[in-house]
Amino acid sequence: MKPPVPPHPNILLVDDNSDGLLARRSVLEELGYAVSVARNGDEGLKLFQSASFDVVVTGYRMPNVNGAELIRRIRKLNPNARIILLSGFVDPLGLTEENTGADVVIAKSANEPAHLTRSVKRLLNRATRKPPASQKRAPARAKASIG
Repeated sequence: MKPPVPPHPNILLVDDNSDGLLARRSVLEELGYAVSVARNGDEGLKLFQSASFDVVVTGYRMPNVNGAELIRRIRKLNPNARIILLSGFVDPLGLTEENTGADVVIAKSANEPAHLTRSVKRLLNRATRKPPASQKRAPARAKASIG
């Protein structure tokens, strides 16, 4: 008797760009991931609340609920969610992991598929979410005693 096959990791893709969704979905499904898609932040949040996802990949610029707001809302529901933010405006807007709440921020470019697949694999292998640098505390300093 064969051991049970582990389930495929579930990935939620959220973006209002249908061509980008189709391309990313194809790349991730070829790697064996189960992929669900949402065409905007509201739809993405509803899907996130109704199913279990191992990784969320979201675009930044979307109507109503943008990527940063979606990340904020997902973090309220599950602080340990693994989230990747994709944007064509990473550099101009100064988007970072610290100021967006994402675990990884990727610029949309010709190298995006390689960065995306590498980041998904890395996040899936990580047990828990690391807090952003902005939430890390500096080590306490010992007071010098004056004798």
